[in-house]
Amino acid sequence: MARSELAGLYAVTPEMADTRALVALARSALAGGAALLQYRAKRAAPEAALEQARALAAACREHGALFIVNDALDLALACGAHGVHLGRDDMGVAAARARWPGGVIGVSCYAAPEDARAARAAGASYVAIGSVFPSATKPAAVRAPLEAIGRARRAGGLPVCAIGGITPANASAAVAAGADMIAVITALFDAPDVRAAARELHAAFETTEASRDARP
Repeated sequence: MARSELAGLYAVTPEMADTRALVALARSALAGGAALLQYRAKRAAPEAALEQARALAAACREHGALFIVNDALDLALACGAHGVHLGRDDMGVAAARARWPGGVIGVSCYAAPEDARAARAAGASYVAIGSVFPSATKPAAVRAPLEAIGRARRAGGLPVCAIGGITPANASAAVAAGADMIAVITALFDAPDVRAAARELHAAFETTEASRDARP
């Protein structure tokens, strides 16, 4: 997987029992510019999760986006995903890489950017840092300062995804701090117009790049 593909708006799905509604929301986010989509379903039954994951994987293929499954390697392999994202309570990165040599494997480093070094050694494709802002999804999450994004990049040399409380108002700050990706749930899928919200979040990358180009 090319490093350049691990960049941009990283949409993370909300928990929904209605597969048709979930896929419709995901398609809106993809149409608005989401480059990656993560299926996150902590409470779904296995059969329902597989149905939803397969439908979302198909939507991502149509839009040329990467599809990642949260936590569950077996589900990711079964539904035709591009990769899996692992947290501290999931299987280890090295074990996942052994089972999926060509898959995208992301790993959460939370507020410990130095862990990116070990993540790379174990075979990770990218790391996630956060919560970089107060998060409605995980209000008790430990906060990671924005400067942790750059520290993770220097420690591991991998693409870095910023996560936690990202909105159109603060997305540019995360990108300016060095985030290759911004993972968003609430500010995207709770928006009255998901496609428009995705465009606004995606614009953070264009705005930051334009500012860099304008520097003497």
